[in-house]
Parts: sequence; C-alpha cells; structure tokens
Amino acid sequence: MDFGENWLLILAIYGGVILAAFWLALVIWAYRDMRARSRDGLARLFVTVMVAVLNIPGIFIYILLRPRETLSEAYERSLEEEALLQEIEEKPVCPGCGGRIQPNWQACPSCHTRLKKPCPTCRSLLELSWNLCPHCASPQPQYLPEDQVINSSRHISRMPVTPAAAPEPPNIPDKWMNPTRSEKAAPGSRSADAPRYVDENY
Repeated sequence: MDFGENWLLILAIYGGVILAAFWLALVIWAYRDMRARSRDGLARLFVTVMVAVLNIPGIFIYILLRPRETLSEAYERSLEEEALLQEIEEKPVCPGCGGRIQPNWQACPSCHTRLKKPCPTCRSLLELSWNLCPHCASPQPQYLPEDQVINSSRHISRMPVTPAAAPEPPNIPDKWMNPTRSEKAAPGSRSADAPRYVDENY
C-alpha cells in the first residue's frame, strides 16, 4: 500500500513539474513573441500577465490579437518599399509625353522632344539649360526651342531653322513685252492683250 502511494506521489510531482515547466514556457514564449512584434513595454507586460493567469486560453487570445508581422519583417518591408519608390523616382520620364526614357537619349522617340544636347568639344551629353560643360569646362551655346536636330557621325547636333526663301519671279526679256506700233495705236485690239515677240533688228 505504501509502495503504491509512493508511486502516485512521484507521478503527481512529475506531472506538476511538467505542467509548471509548460506554463513557464508559454509565458516566456508569449513575452518573447510580443517583444519581437512591438516596442511597447506596457503591451509586453499585459500579454505576459494574461498568459500567466489564463495559461492555454490566454495563449489562444494572444495569437488572435497579436500584431500581424514582427518588427524585423516590418523593417524589411519598409526597405523594399523605399527601394521600389526610389527606383521608380530615379527612372527618367519624357517631359513631353511622360514616357520612359534612357539617360543617354538626346530626344524622345515617341514625341520627338529634345532631352539633352552634346558638348561641341568633348561630345558629352549635357542638360539643355547648362551653359557650361562640367567635363571640359567649355562654354555652351544657348539652346533655342525652335532648333531642330540633324544626324551627324556620332551625335545629334542642333541646327537653326532658316525660313525657306521665296522663289524669284522668272526673268522675261523685254522683247517679249514691247508692243508694236500698230498695237500702240490700237490698244483695244485683241493682239494687245498677249505678249508678242519683237525682233530688235527688224
């Protein structure tokens, strides 16, 4: 009888130790998990007390109400968002049509908007508003919006637009326009309306 009671006592003590260790493990796990998800010290203390008092029901309540992501996961997500936004902001766009362009383009292939100009000295691409080349320190001519670009051997250079000259009237010899004596005498005649060839030697 004493042997059986001793075994029951030993099993009870063993079970109590296991339950106590399990309870302590739940409390420590809840505290560490809350510390990884929040910087609020009051929230950590509240979660630890709730799990210590309610034990397993407290763990279920905490799992339902805890923050969705840890601090490290939130930090990594913020870094990814910042990197994505920075990549989007760094990609140049055309001021004319808003399309994506490359940094080494001189004109937009979609709307033909002038983007950059080459330096006449070192052939480096410059902004249109720059009046000095930062690569070779040579002064730059002023960019005019009405300039057009022409293809050269390596780069696109600008060329001022000149208006087309009006065609000169044809040079008609005077001998085709001089009237004869009879035409002068009869201005109302039909032959006076049309030019007539007059031989100067006649």
